[in-house]
Amino acid sequence: MGYRSLMAVDRDQVLRDAASLLTRKATATMDEVARAAGISRATLHRHFAGRDALVLALEALGIAECEAALNAARLDDGAATDAVRRLVREIEPAAGLIAFLYTENQLFEGEEQNEGWARIDAALAELFRRGQESGEFRIDLTPAWLTEALYGLIGAGAWAVTEGRVARNDFTHMIVELLLGGAVRREEP
Repeated sequence: MGYRSLMAVDRDQVLRDAASLLTRKATATMDEVARAAGISRATLHRHFAGRDALVLALEALGIAECEAALNAARLDDGAATDAVRRLVREIEPAAGLIAFLYTENQLFEGEEQNEGWARIDAALAELFRRGQESGEFRIDLTPAWLTEALYGLIGAGAWAVTEGRVARNDFTHMIVELLLGGAVRREEP
């Protein structure tokens, strides 16, 4: 395979190629990332000084993808359960990247956590809180826990699809039904 010249390198495309590889093989080396992007290792290093810089750039992409999905899902419209369904459907294209980022401990340690995640967490927690206040969701599970559970299910769903254990077309249904089946308030007998 020929390498793209430096002039032709689209940084966003390199990031998407890296994300695609890392969602299938989280331990991929920078050499493997460069190969997957069709560029030389030297070119990759001109854009990203090392794996940490690449992961931070992927984090920024992941946050942007999540925020775009949040906006497209219109979380404030209609029933909270419907908003959760829309959100999972909108976030599906970024699920593999989210799954990779979710396992990158360096992004969540210490004081340096990206404020983008805090914004996303707050929006999701508010959606779950709204669902609790409307009587749609159980009140014994905190909005923070429901948010973490959603991230975990998205990550697990992405890995299951990537590994061929689950059909891509079932992604949204499986996540939404498991999350809401466990979160929907039941009438007391």
